[in-house]
Parts: sequence; C-alpha cells; structure tokens
Amino acid sequence: MITLINNVTTYNPDPMGQQTIALGGEHILGIDPDLTFTSSLQQTVIDGSTLIAVPGFVDSLVHICGGGGEDGFASRTPEMMLSDAITAGITTVVGALGTDSIGRTHSNLLAKAKGLKEEGLNAFCYTGAYHLPAPSLTGNIEKDIMFIDEVIGVGEVAISDHRGSQLDAKQLSELAAHARVAGMLSNKRGTISIHVGPSDSHLALLHEVAAHYDIPLNRFYPTHMNRNQQLLDAGIAFANAGGWIDFTTSTTDYDLAHGEVSAARALAQCLAKGVEKTRLTMSSDGHASLPVFDENNHLVGLEVGHERSLLLAFIEAVKEHKVAFADALRAITSNPANVLGIQKGTLAAGACADLVLLDSTSLLPRWVFVRGQCMMADGELIRKGRFE
Repeated sequence: MITLINNVTTYNPDPMGQQTIALGGEHILGIDPDLTFTSSLQQTVIDGSTLIAVPGFVDSLVHICGGGGEDGFASRTPEMMLSDAITAGITTVVGALGTDSIGRTHSNLLAKAKGLKEEGLNAFCYTGAYHLPAPSLTGNIEKDIMFIDEVIGVGEVAISDHRGSQLDAKQLSELAAHARVAGMLSNKRGTISIHVGPSDSHLALLHEVAAHYDIPLNRFYPTHMNRNQQLLDAGIAFANAGGWIDFTTSTTDYDLAHGEVSAARALAQCLAKGVEKTRLTMSSDGHASLPVFDENNHLVGLEVGHERSLLLAFIEAVKEHKVAFADALRAITSNPANVLGIQKGTLAAGACADLVLLDSTSLLPRWVFVRGQCMMADGELIRKGRFE
C-alpha cells in the first residue's frame, strides 16, 4: 500500500517548504514538491495543506517497564503502554532501569522493548542502571551491547545524587571505555546515559574523567540538566566544551516552584546564550517516579512522569518561548538520534518512514506513522497495545 501526503509543510527537521511525500512499505519513497506516483497498488491520499510533516519523535529516556520504589513496593510505577507514545508523536523510545535495578531487571526491560517492537514501535534500551557494578542481562555490559540488538549503551548511571553509588573518576572511566569498545565492535555508539542529581558537584565528575583519562566529554549524555539554574549553567559550560545535554520534560508543580527550570525554557535559554543547537535534547523520563525530597533527603512526595510531556514541552518552546520551530524539533528528533547513534529523527527519501503530521495551528499530532504503519489517523488512535 502506498500513502501520499500532498502539499504538506515539511521539516526534516530543517525546513523544506511545501512537499508531497510518498510512503511505501517501511520507507519514505520520495519527497518532492512535484512528486507524482502511478501504481496499481492501493493508495491512501492525505491532504496535507493544514498539516506539518515532521520526523517521529525520539524519546531518549523512558522507563518502559516502570520505575520508582522510593516509597516502598507500592510506589513502583506502572509500565508504559503503546498509546502513551503514539498519542505524543513518539515513534522511538529508549528504555532504562533507574533507582531500582533489583526488583526491576534487564530481562524485564528487554522483554518490554521487544513487546513494544512487536506492537509496532521502535524500541531500544540501555544496560546498566544507577549503580556500579553495572547490572546487566548477560553478566557483562560489553556482551549486552555487542550481542543484543536493542541494547545501545549504558545507563542511566547516577552521579551527584544520594541514591547513586558515589563512584569515582576511575570507575566511571572504565565503564565508559568498556561501553565504547563494545560499541565499536558492534557498530553502535555505546552511549553512557548519566542521571545527574541535585548535589552541588553537578558535572564535576565528568570533567574529571575527561581531564585525567582518554575519555572525551561527548561519551557521556547527562540528563535532568534543568533540575535547577545552577545545574543548567554547568550544563551550558559542558555543552560549550563539546558535550551534549538533555532536559527532562516530566516535572511537578513542586519542583517548578522550588527552582526547576522547565525543559522548554531551558532549551530557549541555552539557544539564547549561543549554545550549539545540535548539542541540546529533551526527553520525557516517562513512567519514572518523580520523587520530591526535602533538604534532609526525606521523601515528601512522589508523582509519575508522562511521555506526553515531550510533546507539550516542544509546543511550549515554540509558542511560549519563541524557539524556532526547527530548533525545538531537532531537540526531540535528530539530536537525540545522533547522540544515541541510531538511524532515526530525519525525513529523507529512503529513510525509515517514521513520520508525524501535526496540526499546523495546535501542533498536536493528527497522523502518526511508524516504519510506514499508520498508528494514528486523522486524530484517531487506530493501533493500541494488546492489553489496552
């Protein structure tokens, strides 16, 4: 079956103007303003005149099999469902374990990623978790990265957080080196996802590793960098020194009232200060627990992250903070794909047909295609998870 999207404003994520896009099988067959397509195959034609075509969103940190546990067993958060991603325009997720890598396991994480793939989503995952020694499926992170297709790196490893392992530069450099070599041997990037907590040490450990070992800053992918203004300032310095930084879109009213910078505002601030636009990303931290700790690290509240926050942060960046549409878009498409080393986040002839058609006024998804399969049609969700 062929799908033709006529006269649609297109971003790849750079602006391409009005185009006609042809989808066939799992790929984009062509993008051209004068494209015509003659075939005996069944065709679906979509009028794109009130829509914007963009790459499917890449969510680089999702707790797809749930997270949490900071307030006991009953505080374990639920799993992500397929519709949580599709309704937010997300076509690719990267799953991770978090604080709990005991009750949650890599067997569970990988099985969930494979299940989401069977349901039609692009799904990857990290080996390792908050703590060292890094837990893994095979007992060895190098083997996980090399021999398990879905595993693309290690994370999220916690620094500057009372829940972390309080690791030192030598331990982190060894972990990064193992991930890098395993990535080289399996044609993966071997990214190290870094959970950055609220401690005043910020990113000092990453700079120490880069200063004393043969590990550059761009081996690390620190997230939660909008936790407070001081951490954001440290992130700006990190990005200017050659690293990438990620902003978390899931938040709470309490956190925003106590110093957290919204992801959209953080993105706008970095761009205004001249940070290279390709070094900035946003992720949802979907289905993670969002614990609130007092000054003595006592838990005083707990909420759950949502994948839809990624979409809402994109809209906030464009509409409220006047971030250029392409710059906001690349933070959730091509930029995270490049950090992770996956072939996603762009629209081009021959590329995988992961595509979202946004309403040109509201910027909400109207159509969602994953590997050429229509998952949402004219605002109606037509593909759900098996148990939804």
